Amino acid sequence: MEMREQVAGMFGRGDLARMEAELARLDRTQHLLTEGEPADIARARIHQQGVWQARFEALLEDTKDAERERVAGELQALVHLVVSTAGGDAAMGTGKATARDGGRATTGVRRTGISTGLAVAVNTGDAEATGKGSEAVSGILST
Repeated sequence: MEMREQVAGMFGRGDLARMEAELARLDRTQHLLTEGEPADIARARIHQQGVWQARFEALLEDTKDAERERVAGELQALVHLVVSTAGGDAAMGTGKATARDGGRATTGVRRTGISTGLAVAVNTGDAEATGKGSEAVSGILST
């Protein structure tokens, strides 16, 4: 399934008319982010990031408890799709990591050298460093 169909399905919740409306909304967003002067596109990107973040937050908040885990799983799958399509790195729902005696521990994404593409870390676990020279990171680290 294509990314836009996944998003439309999440917001449409099985209602074909709502799904079609979501596809139209996605097409309008794409147009705003690809057509026009670079400064206009940059402003539209900032605005649309806020719009879509609010929509996804509302989707989770408005979903009943029994369905929320399913929707959260769909969101995680969507994030993985976006990151893999863009050639990036993702870490989600990681566990705890501990670095000792000068070691390193990461519960997210550790990038070295020149990295391109997206880096996404969601709900990463605890990272703990004990001992001299130890390093621990929860999230994204570029070195």
